Amino acid sequence: MTPSRSKVAIALTGVLGAASIAALTLPGGAASAAADPVLVGAGDISNSGSGDTATAALLDNIAGTVFTAGDNVYDSGTTSEFNTYYNPTWGRHKARTRPSPGNHDYNTAGATGYYGYFGAAAGDPSKGYYSYDIGASWHVVALNSNCGSISGGCAAGGAQEQWLRADLAANPKPCTIAYWHHPRWTSGANHAPSTAVAPLVQALYDNNADVIVTGHNHQYERFAPMNPSGAADPARGVREFVAGMGGASHYSFGTIQPNSQARNSDTYGVLKLTLHAGSYDWQFVPQAGKTYADSGTTNCH
Repeated sequence: MTPSRSKVAIALTGVLGAASIAALTLPGGAASAAADPVLVGAGDISNSGSGDTATAALLDNIAGTVFTAGDNVYDSGTTSEFNTYYNPTWGRHKARTRPSPGNHDYNTAGATGYYGYFGAAAGDPSKGYYSYDIGASWHVVALNSNCGSISGGCAAGGAQEQWLRADLAANPKPCTIAYWHHPRWTSGANHAPSTAVAPLVQALYDNNADVIVTGHNHQYERFAPMNPSGAADPARGVREFVAGMGGASHYSFGTIQPNSQARNSDTYGVLKLTLHAGSYDWQFVPQAGKTYADSGTTNCH
């Protein structure tokens, strides 16, 4: 007869210590996983519809840091829209949110509704980009892909690109993730891949970054790790997710781009990234009543 979990724990306590046993006997036996940080969110979030209500309900049950991949509120990023649409839904997670801006946020001059709502968490309003660390192993960079709205834009040699290179060079963490709004690669029919952000992708690749998360096209798409030219690069490539399924009405797909591995355009949801010491797990978490799923794991470089 197999000993019970409690008897095994009692027998081993003298060898490993009570704290270690408590961890070992967690459901599934995954002690370290319980403590690994989570980054969860999406882009293209709030309007007068109910999609943001559905995705905010998912966040209610997922601990961790919330990110936004731009277009936080529609249509114009006004203070009134933030208070009317975003605040009653995703706004209840505002204290743990690290946002990035989208083009609709800049439909209000200077994105003053966005910066006013999120305050210091959104970074310097003249820049809109910043970085922070999560856990012992991960460095996170939130960038501003509204290239025409900030000094230096996204160009190589510009203020943001030079800041990014310096930030990455000074980063001691082994794993790096970046997020912003406009996707470098996308199969969406409404918005073409953004060449303007290519210098940011190049800087990330040069510094061995692991993950990029974007929005803009209102759908979900996962790409294989790629180099800045868009060629598959399993050794050093950066994996991009288009996570524009935060609540705004869905867009359709057009021509499927090379290295696109997973797609969905009819389910709202959030992208949950569990950040381990040397790897990450991704999971598309669908709105209640939907069944689309996508998940996996990849090692850091």
